[in-house]
Amino acid sequence: MAALASASAFAASFDCGRARLPDEKTICASRQLSEMDVEMAVRYQMLTGLVAMGARGNMQDEQQAWLESRKACGANQSCLLNAYRRRIGTLKDEYANLASRGPF
Repeated sequence: MAALASASAFAASFDCGRARLPDEKTICASRQLSEMDVEMAVRYQMLTGLVAMGARGNMQDEQQAWLESRKACGANQSCLLNAYRRRIGTLKDEYANLASRGPF
């Protein structure tokens, strides 16, 4: 019971109570991965709100592809950490590129 309580104490961007896949369970059990998941989700949501519909569709496709690659990590924490670092880096770069073009 204590292990279950500690796993749900971390707040991922998704409902950990519904986590079924190995990657989701591993994210919910790790404070670092949960925090990275929230950061990634916030950055993604912010960017999708700043771009035009066509670009938004491309971003959604990229996000879905990234989620599939994350799923392929399974319960491997190192793989998940690297996946999040890359995705967050990509989202930061996309924001910087967008910001360099001028006012939104």
